[in-house]
Amino acid sequence: EHGKGYRYAHDEPDRYSHGQTYLPEELLGRTYYEPVDSGLEIRIREKLARLKGQLDAAST
Repeated sequence: EHGKGYRYAHDEPDRYSHGQTYLPEELLGRTYYEPVDSGLEIRIREKLARLKGQLDAAST
């Protein structure tokens, strides 16, 4: 059945579906964006760190 098991990110806490990947295996683990310590990017860095912590906790 089409879409079976799909988790819609907008229905999840923080609008992030932990454990779902959207990249090909060979691209996983790469860093594509590093927010700087200025302006709104400070908050973006904090949110990315929080999401990474949740992902790490879910994978243990």
